[in-house]
Formats: sequence, structure tokens, C-alpha cells
Amino acid sequence: MKTARIMLATIAVAITVVLVAFNTKSDKMIGITAASINGAEVANPNATTWTLDRSHSSISFSIEHLMVSEVEGKFRKFEGTMTGEKEDYSDAVVDFKADVSSIDTDDDKRDGHLKSDDFFNADKFPNIKFKSTKFKKLAGNKYLLTGDLTIRDITKSVSWSVVSKPTVKDPWGNIKAGFTASLTVNRFDYNLKWNTLTEAGGAVVGKDVNIKVNVEFAKK
Repeated sequence: MKTARIMLATIAVAITVVLVAFNTKSDKMIGITAASINGAEVANPNATTWTLDRSHSSISFSIEHLMVSEVEGKFRKFEGTMTGEKEDYSDAVVDFKADVSSIDTDDDKRDGHLKSDDFFNADKFPNIKFKSTKFKKLAGNKYLLTGDLTIRDITKSVSWSVVSKPTVKDPWGNIKAGFTASLTVNRFDYNLKWNTLTEAGGAVVGKDVNIKVNVEFAKK
């Protein structure tokens, strides 16, 4: 009987130790899980979110036509955010999206062609997307914004040249920040494949697309 009591006491002590250890471990695990679920908030609780002011922003592009002129266009529908903590934006994360069906080159027939599978295939791939991976401050108000650009079903890393404007407060008390970004991409890299040649052998539509983005962000 004495031996049995000793064994029971030993088991009870062991169970108590395990429960204490488990509870301690659980607390830590709960904290880790919360950090994982709310990673952005925990890692950067002071981060500021900036939302795009569409009425004072634009996305435009130009491409060579017949090797003698350039056709210009724009997207009328787009949205974006910028999130970061540092005042110089060097830790900023930019997320941007443009609606392909809103493309406008001032020619309905051409716009319809651009929305077809020869180019963007707006029905199957309705959005052009960009997600930044690095916002590097170069000098003064100049930056290099690197990230993933998705057109159709193709994603490639690109780097935008960015110039920031001064941060101001508008007459209604809103804090605004402005940026101009430019980028040149080869449309064939994104399977915007349509092409035909002139009698002289030149391309009707050039391969390089020059993109310019003017954005105004409002601080939330």
C-alpha cells in the first residue's frame, strides 16, 4: 500500500508539472499565433496607411505607332494604398491595381482591340496589379520603387523611378502626399502579343510601353 501511495503521489506531481509547463507554453504559443495572424499590426503598430485620391491621380501610358508618332492612353479606374511608418517613406509598402476595362485611348475601336486577347484580355484578366517589395530612398526626393507587376497571368519584378512631392495639409485638414512614378516595360514580356509590320518592315505598334503614374495619397 505504501508503495502504491508513493507511486500515486509521484504521478500527481508529474501531472502538475506537465500542466504548468503546458500552460506556460500555451501562453507563449498564443502570443506567437497572434503575432502571426496580426503580423503587420504587431510588427509595426505605428504604421500609417495612405489611401489614393483618385480625383487627383492618373495612370497614363504611351507607345510608338508606325515608328513616327506615339499613341497615348490612360486607365480611368484604379485604386491603391501605401503603408509605412517612416517619414521619408523608405519602409513604405505600395499596393496598386488598375481596371483593364477602363482603358481609354480616345478611340473606341482601338480600346476594344486592347481589351481583346491580342493584348490584355480584359474578360479573363480584369486587373493590372503592382505590389512593392522595396522602396529605396536614393537622394533628396528621389526613390527607386521595386516590386511585382502583374499583367495578364504574368508577374515580373520591375523598378519604378519615383519623385516625391512635399507633404501638405489641405484646406479641410487632410494630410496629402504626392508622387510621380515612371517605368518602361516590354509589352511582349507580358504576352501583349499582337504585332504586324509596315511595308518598310517596321512595327505598326512598338514594343516599349512608357508608363507614368501621378498619385496623391491621403493620410488615414
